[in-house]
Amino acid sequence: MSATVRFLYPVRGLCYNPDRAIAFNLHAKANFLTRAVSHPAHFPVANYDDQDQRLARPYQILRDAIAARAFPAASVAVTHQGRLVALRSFGRFTYDSAAPEATTGTMFDLASVSKVVATTAMAMILYQRGLLDLETPVISIVGEFGGQDRRRDEITLRMLLAHSSGLPATKSSSWERPNVGNCSRLPSTTPLTNEPGSHANYSDIGFILLGVALERLADETLEHFCQRNVFGPLGMPHSTFHPAQELRSTIPPTVDDRTFRHRIVQGEVQDENASALGGVAGHAGVFSTAQDVATFAHAMLQGGQPIVGHETVSLFTRREPSPEGTSRALGWDTPSAPSQSGQYFSASSFGHLGYTGTSLWIDPERSLSVTLLTNRTWPDCANKAIQQVRPRFHDAVVEALYPGVARS
Repeated sequence: MSATVRFLYPVRGLCYNPDRAIAFNLHAKANFLTRAVSHPAHFPVANYDDQDQRLARPYQILRDAIAARAFPAASVAVTHQGRLVALRSFGRFTYDSAAPEATTGTMFDLASVSKVVATTAMAMILYQRGLLDLETPVISIVGEFGGQDRRRDEITLRMLLAHSSGLPATKSSSWERPNVGNCSRLPSTTPLTNEPGSHANYSDIGFILLGVALERLADETLEHFCQRNVFGPLGMPHSTFHPAQELRSTIPPTVDDRTFRHRIVQGEVQDENASALGGVAGHAGVFSTAQDVATFAHAMLQGGQPIVGHETVSLFTRREPSPEGTSRALGWDTPSAPSQSGQYFSASSFGHLGYTGTSLWIDPERSLSVTLLTNRTWPDCANKAIQQVRPRFHDAVVEALYPGVARS
């Protein structure tokens, strides 16, 4: 599609349809495991019998972090050279000694890691199929995004993916208590804070808008598309938006919300805007296990098969040349200095963080991926110790797998 196209796609509801999503979930739960196990070649080969000895130091870092109350629970998966070499859980759902223990099957709120395993994955697939042109102006797909500020006309899908659209990080004074009914107004009523393409400014609003655009391109909801085209084909049976009610008690709580929902948030998305948008949004909402996320990472290390090709993975994970100084790729982030990936991940690495204390980092040069899922936002968001724990943990993993790396 040319960048000069001004065709306005038919205006549909900008957010997912809850009734349609529920109907899909009932159908999906009956067939999902069958679809998932039909592609066993896409799982990394499990080989973690010696993990407690081999990864003793990184595991101790997590135990110490839990003791210091950096987060109450953690789940880890590491793939290396085509093998799943680590799969381990630590801690309890909360700091209460009677709380349930986390297991390797525990689902966590991925928060912004949803941006890569769902929204960016959807963009990659649509690009692979020739349905998405990165230089397409957003207003040619989401006409409601236009307005008196003509700079909006310049914003492309590439800019949304690269966080260079000029939209701010999160809600503004004009964006209060959004809901499914008024979500079409959210990005449209938020003023730009920079000239499009001039600055890299991480933006949840931009990814909410991106999710809307992708739904229109696919003529399918983000949730439905990802279940059919990402989670199912890759064999990620424990990955979903808004988990079923009966699963919620098996998911660690993320916050004792005293200001927005006035209750403990467990098994539903922690992000307030994603919650108000019904639990499905371009910037947050996916729940998953460490093993499922590692399976996704393994596919990226295998060139994107079976969902996309190697050239598409390379395009989306390569750092953008502009704006100057950006660390962003298309949907993904890359290591900066200092990086939450630590000091050893190569310049060709790519990954993403999540506000709840989740992260995924992938290094194609080492054929390595590290998934770390926690609920560091429990009981509130004040504790940011994860920022010190995460790079130390990543460094310890690399040093364990490459004993001489610290001396090189």
